[in-house]
Amino acid sequence: MAGLPQKTVPIRRRVGFIINSLAGGGAERVMCTLLRASEEERRSFDVTLILLDRENPAYAVPDWVHIEQLDCRYSFARSLCQLFGALKRHRPDVVLSFLTRANIATALACRALSIPAIISERVNTSSHLGKGAGAALARILVRLCYPLARKIVAVSPGVADDLVASFGIARGKVTVIANPVDLDGIRRQGDDAPAVVPSVPYVMAMGRLVPNKNFAMLVEAYAQADMREQLFILGEGPERANLQALIARLGLDERVHLPGFCANPYAVLKHAALFVLPSNAEGFPNSLLEAMTLRVPVVSTNCLSGPAEVLAEVAREDISDAVTYAPHGILVTPDNVADMAAGLRAMNDLDRRASYADKAARRAADFSVARAKNAYWDVLRAEIAPQAATMVAPLRAH
Repeated sequence: MAGLPQKTVPIRRRVGFIINSLAGGGAERVMCTLLRASEEERRSFDVTLILLDRENPAYAVPDWVHIEQLDCRYSFARSLCQLFGALKRHRPDVVLSFLTRANIATALACRALSIPAIISERVNTSSHLGKGAGAALARILVRLCYPLARKIVAVSPGVADDLVASFGIARGKVTVIANPVDLDGIRRQGDDAPAVVPSVPYVMAMGRLVPNKNFAMLVEAYAQADMREQLFILGEGPERANLQALIARLGLDERVHLPGFCANPYAVLKHAALFVLPSNAEGFPNSLLEAMTLRVPVVSTNCLSGPAEVLAEVAREDISDAVTYAPHGILVTPDNVADMAAGLRAMNDLDRRASYADKAARRAADFSVARAKNAYWDVLRAEIAPQAATMVAPLRAH
């Protein structure tokens, strides 16, 4: 109306977060951590979380996050089709996806709908995809589809290097943001009553029971290491039967335990004498930093990607020793029983254990939730298509 004063009304932006599901896993936990930390951003953004598969959630999201539940049943074709429909309905200004299937589907659907897509690679892609015909197809899809995203967030320099070297991703398209560690939340949960209550001193590992986590190597190394403590491996997965058979064959039934999935592993982890990460590859070693947050000394393989950056603050290629006494923990050669056993034996020294416990806690503080949350939202804001931030509306007289 002519002559009336004008006022500016902020336009609320729409942001979509996309992941396969919220079933137990490191990527799922990190996404929920980011959402819980984004209370300030909700003032300016409407947030929708799109879940591709129907699985029982292991982690909670804030009640102000709108959840769009799809039913893709682990199928890439259904993921692409249903995600396209969901994005067409919601029309977010920008999206962020986690995990390879969600990333590929997001990159394709967003390109078709002209929506800026940020995809976050949580694993060392080459190692994670493995071998065989299915892996070969997945590699082709990554090579073709990942460049369609506006930006790719890698969780460690090693993951970024692999994307560039193995999949032809332009270096300028990749940015590194280390995973957030919910220091206060982990410590609070560490104070809870543990669901698993070992009656003896123990060392601990945790993660999904899959070949890439290489718990079999850890069991064999533990058998050689002559440790006072028993070994507890928290987690569930398809390798359970093989691990149980190995434990029985080595005569370790009374000393090595597989309690299964634990909703709050921190209450068990807090009381461990030592934490061990035996993986062949990691995208980012979440469990390693969670243990360090609880002042638990750590031994880890120097695997792709992340343990060297966390424990030694250098690239893994800069470490050549079979057993390295790094500034914040011990690193050993990946997939090597003798070297892992040597690393475990080194931690039989109680003074070394105590020293590494203090150093671990100090290093974990460098990976705060606020730092990671701000870095992710900086990328999201930067990739929203340029348009006027406000609209003009008439100010009506009363």
